[in-house]
Amino acid sequence: MSDGSNLPDDVSTLPAGSPLTRAALEIDEYAATLGWDLPARLFALVDSSALRKADPRIAEQLGLADDQPGLTPVEQDELPAGMELDKFLGTIAWPDAVAGCALVVERLMLPPGAEQSRPRNASDAQLAEWVANHPKREEVRITAAVLRDGSKEIALRLRSKDTAREVLTGPDLVPGLTQALLATFS
Repeated sequence: MSDGSNLPDDVSTLPAGSPLTRAALEIDEYAATLGWDLPARLFALVDSSALRKADPRIAEQLGLADDQPGLTPVEQDELPAGMELDKFLGTIAWPDAVAGCALVVERLMLPPGAEQSRPRNASDAQLAEWVANHPKREEVRITAAVLRDGSKEIALRLRSKDTAREVLTGPDLVPGLTQALLATFS
């Protein structure tokens, strides 16, 4: 587990919102500094106040101010190479100190209405190839964040509009992914 020190220090440029939205946007900004075409990344979300009380030394290493509320993302070890994301998520168990988690993945997305030209009776491999070669496909980076209480947030960045101002947010942008993350707390 890394100490999270690679995350941006200045979150004042992030739009106001819930602590979960701010955490998702903070992680999105961090991922943006790393570039594209990278494997998935997993983060534990820890209550910043609780972290300061439980371990002041680590809080100091992370640069958490005494009055800084919210969630602190802590990047986890790399996901196992070659393991399907769904199977990997099924192996996760979080300690009680973890308030939530976040996952960053890159995917291809098609515009609304593209399903109309979807090949019928195609295998998963054929569908993947069809999406990869579709002329209107968009590469996206999805940062999905959830809390134990069921709260969820997505930050979605299009590669073609790769700026912080163009990041879309909303709790229901990728419901399957947030549901899979919520299941890690069951």
